[in-house]
Amino acid sequence: MAILIILKRLAQGLATAVTEILVHLGVFLWDILLTLYNHITPKRSVGHVVQAGNPGFSGKWPEYNPPKDGDSRCSCPALNALANHGILPRDGRNITFKELGKVVRDIYNFAPTFGYLGPKHAADFLDRNYWTDSFDLADLDAHNCIEHDASVTRADSYHQADQGQIPRKLVEEVLSSGTGPNGQLTKPDLSRLMGKRRIEAKRANPKYSLSLFHKLFGSWNCSTLLVLFGGNIDDLRVVLGEERLPDGWEPRFRRRMGLTILEFNFTVLPVELSVKEEVDGSLAAVGKERYGGNAETKKVA
Repeated sequence: MAILIILKRLAQGLATAVTEILVHLGVFLWDILLTLYNHITPKRSVGHVVQAGNPGFSGKWPEYNPPKDGDSRCSCPALNALANHGILPRDGRNITFKELGKVVRDIYNFAPTFGYLGPKHAADFLDRNYWTDSFDLADLDAHNCIEHDASVTRADSYHQADQGQIPRKLVEEVLSSGTGPNGQLTKPDLSRLMGKRRIEAKRANPKYSLSLFHKLFGSWNCSTLLVLFGGNIDDLRVVLGEERLPDGWEPRFRRRMGLTILEFNFTVLPVELSVKEEVDGSLAAVGKERYGGNAETKKVA
């Protein structure tokens, strides 16, 4: 009997792994084709990035209501804003993964590939079925799902368990860090911010962890400030500080099939790879007084 169970589990695991590989290959091939299509077709016209029939068409957003006691919110300001406007359920509860994918495509002009892969990752992490299950926004803050240490817009969960809370000091630091025209954020600004936050978080958080995947995920989050919001401080003050979409705002990315994974990474990778603290030794040195001392001490020991 035990042998049969083992064989069945091995077969199921192999089938799941092969399926996942084939699905991801298909998504990435689709993403490449969408990227090519985007570059041979005209962009959507200003004022029509959000399509007619969707909330936010022509910059007219549904009524904003801040969350009430008992409402579910998460570490992502962009998702919280959708709930605050009633585009996602206002209480932030019982959202299907497929619904989330459609909404981020319609409102933020992400490509269908992005709209599938992001929610699919969340569903897999939460051990739920992408096609049939639902979630509350706060569920996404299971540590290292979409929530991660060293975020530039959220305190680490070690210090702040409720990730729906807006850390005003961190937000103001982001808003005051732009070196572009009119104080707009730039790629080097984001790299500098992330390096500083990683140092601070590792020093203050004894349970600090940041895998390569979550370093990239943090860079994806930061890069939306540029690609979708143009680094515009006036808009970001509203989005990050109130979790509201500004009147008249629409995504700055106007390509017809939306922001693809491939095209997004042309911003994400330079932002991540320019975090100097990852290579100058400063990040590696932080926290050693807490978890192991310096190299000389170890050598003597």
